[in-house]
Amino acid sequence: MIVKVFNNVKRFLFLMLLQVMVLNHVQWSGFVNPYIYILFIMMLPLETPKWALLLMGFATGLIIDMFGNTSGLHAASATLLAFARPGVLNLISPRDGYEPETSLTPQKLGIKWFLAYVIMLTAIHHFFYFYLEVFRLNEFFYTFFKALLNSVITIVIILIGIYLFGKQPKANERFTG
Repeated sequence: MIVKVFNNVKRFLFLMLLQVMVLNHVQWSGFVNPYIYILFIMMLPLETPKWALLLMGFATGLIIDMFGNTSGLHAASATLLAFARPGVLNLISPRDGYEPETSLTPQKLGIKWFLAYVIMLTAIHHFFYFYLEVFRLNEFFYTFFKALLNSVITIVIILIGIYLFGKQPKANERFTG
C-alpha cells in the first residue's frame, strides 16, 4: 500500500514538474501545447474512490492553473476527466471485469485497451479544455482542429513516455499467457 502511494506521489511530482517546467513553454505557433499531466489521473489505481479521484483531479488541475495562469481551465477540465474515468473504464472493461490490484498499463491490459483508454480520456479533457478556453462557437472548427491536434500529440507523448519509463515485464513473464 505504501509503495503504491509513494509511486503515485513520484508520478505526480514528475508529471507536474515536466508540465510546468518544460511543456507549458513548448508552443508551436501558439497552436500546440501538450498536456501530459492528465496521465497522473489516468494511471491512478482502480481502487481509488470516486470522491478521491475528483479531489485529485481538481487539485492537479489547480496546480497547473496556478503555474500557467489559466484561471481554472485546467481545474475544470481535469475534474471532468476524473469524473469521466470510471465511465470510460466501465465502457472498455474486459469481459470478466478488472482483476483487483490491476495496474492500468499496456503491459497488463494490452495496447489496444490502453490506446482506447488514453484516446477517450484525452479527447474528453482536451475538447472540454479548448472549448472552455474559447467559450464561443464562432471559432468552432478552428477550436475543433486545435483540440484534435493537441490530443494526438499528447497521446503520442504519453505512449512514448509509458514505453520509455513504464515497467517492462521480466524475461520469464514476457512470453507467458
